[in-house]
Amino acid sequence: MRIRQDDLRHPAVQGLIEEHLANMRAISPPESVHALPFESLKDPAITFWTAWEGEELLGCAALKEIDATHGEVKSMRTPAAHRGRGAAKALLAHLVAEATARGYRRLSLETGAQSEFAPAHRLYLRFGFAFCGPFDGYVEDPNSVFMTRAL
Repeated sequence: MRIRQDDLRHPAVQGLIEEHLANMRAISPPESVHALPFESLKDPAITFWTAWEGEELLGCAALKEIDATHGEVKSMRTPAAHRGRGAAKALLAHLVAEATARGYRRLSLETGAQSEFAPAHRLYLRFGFAFCGPFDGYVEDPNSVFMTRAL
């Protein structure tokens, strides 16, 4: 598996982002969807990576700089056909390593509260994330789960 910083131009990457947004909109009410649309992922505060096996896209993840000491995990997604192959674990490990290299002291995330997000919750817990309250402008929401990890 090869993880690379991505410029979002590849059609497979664009398709995965659209799949991610459609799935988040299908699961959560509109006011609780915090997945970033394609154009927002081009923000200079966001770095986007993809995982590939040959020409096959296995997943994506992004790291948003909240401030000089705090980052946020964004856009973690593995296509349904490739789940269970370790891409999410590899991408999350990559984000944690990058956040550490940048000198962040904290890495946080928002994800859904619905049962469909249970595998993501387990992955984040295995990586040392703990449940917390809202951060960086988020508000309490019964459809959101907030997690953080000290680095």
